[in-house]
Amino acid sequence: MTEILYKTQKDIGQPALLNLYNDAGWSAYTLNPEQLTQSIRQSLFVYTAWENEQLVGLIRVVGDGLTIIYVQDVLVLKSHKRRGIGRKLIEKILEEYKSVRQKVLLTDDTPETRGFYESLGFRSCDNGQLVAFIHAPTPTP
Repeated sequence: MTEILYKTQKDIGQPALLNLYNDAGWSAYTLNPEQLTQSIRQSLFVYTAWENEQLVGLIRVVGDGLTIIYVQDVLVLKSHKRRGIGRKLIEKILEEYKSVRQKVLLTDDTPETRGFYESLGFRSCDNGQLVAFIHAPTPTP
């Protein structure tokens, strides 16, 4: 197993991005590769994980960076899960924005996902203290 190299960067080659997002099954992003590349570049902060020149993980943040941030994407190649990469990506964001009061993310609701984020100090909005809403188009089959 080779060492994972972490970088703060927004200029990532489109093939590497497409490979990572396709691996996650996030086809809504990969349908428009130019928009995906531009969205990464326009993010507030992007932190990546690399193994031998291969992009194996990425986290990106949007927001004002002072009062609120949104963790927009957290991705790790399936072949690299359970190696602490996702945890390291999240920990970097929590350290980078430790003075920001609101750190928000919206994700799938699975036991594995809940356990992962709760282990990092996130609380679900369905516990009665907060509510979350989303306005997004319904995906077409």
